[in-house]
Amino acid sequence: MGGFAIGTTEFMTMGVLPQIAEGLGVPEPQAAHSISAYALGVVVGVPVLSIFGARLPRKGLLLALMGAYGLFNILSGLATSYEFFTLARFFDGMPHGAYFGVASLVAAGLVSSEYRGRAVAGVMIGLSVANVVGVPAATWMGQTFGWRSTYFLAAAISLLAVILVMVFVPRTPRDPDVKALAEARDFFRRGQVWLTMIAGAVGFGGMFAVYSYIATTVTDVGGLPASTVPLFMLSFGLGMTVGTWLAGELARWSIAKSLVLGSAGSAAVMLIFWLVIPGGWWALPVLFAMTAIGSILVTNLQLRLMDVAGDAVTLGAAMNHAALNVANALGAWMGGVVIAAGLGYRTPALAGAAMALTGAAILLFAFHRERSAKRP
Repeated sequence: MGGFAIGTTEFMTMGVLPQIAEGLGVPEPQAAHSISAYALGVVVGVPVLSIFGARLPRKGLLLALMGAYGLFNILSGLATSYEFFTLARFFDGMPHGAYFGVASLVAAGLVSSEYRGRAVAGVMIGLSVANVVGVPAATWMGQTFGWRSTYFLAAAISLLAVILVMVFVPRTPRDPDVKALAEARDFFRRGQVWLTMIAGAVGFGGMFAVYSYIATTVTDVGGLPASTVPLFMLSFGLGMTVGTWLAGELARWSIAKSLVLGSAGSAAVMLIFWLVIPGGWWALPVLFAMTAIGSILVTNLQLRLMDVAGDAVTLGAAMNHAALNVANALGAWMGGVVIAAGLGYRTPALAGAAMALTGAAILLFAFHRERSAKRP
């Protein structure tokens, strides 16, 4: 439910952006800066909250993070100026990655190591289901009752998550031996950490190179009416849900192999998307497959970071979300570059495929270095 609250909040702003712009009296491109402010909050919040919260009991930290998430959603809904709204979005993004990191650690600690991937996928699947249910519902609500209602809805979902954590998550003792700053220094000095995060930012960014411009691609390249765009958005959300479940199963087989195959497979499907998008409806199942395969990275990159983080496991679990928010921004930027170059809305799929292959190459290099270091 916490993942569902975060996933709904992160993406619903895009659905009601015109209403936000009108309500705050600013142009739509300026209102879109609030989306970037949220992403920046995620990137800043992950190391700050993970480091300073590492010594706290994990259940209490979960409650505090989700409570803060709900509070800043309420403040977003009450905002009367663009500046206040953007600031509220920044602070609302800060608990995002830290919450997922701590929740993943709690979930993984409740099962045997064999089912660790499935447990983390269970946390992450809320993010995927949000794109199928929460975002469309919040968008409809914002268009029907006003954009502020979407943030009050997100706050209510956050409150429900707080209650569920309070009732069902077992108490976890405080670890007085954690040396957060020392562990963070060690974390950021590890080459495998940086290779994993860069692979996630570049490789997963390929999918966002396509998704960021999917509406115009469907109508201008695919020749379909604007009314069909929600079906493509639904296909994206369903693909995320299936891919997150699949990641948990593949993690039992091999985290490393699933990451490389997920990146390479995502690139292959993007090439297929580039081929079929002029055919309109043919692109719908391809988008589903692209998202399902690409979403394997979300869960298994997180497991990989937890494995290479050393003692800074809380930070490692959370930094995946900072990397994935960088992927969001990087993919959208790369897609915009090729469009601005006059290459058309079909070309971001080629740029995305190149990014996904680059991510796969970085992962192969990382695993090769790891094997070499273990050899006598």
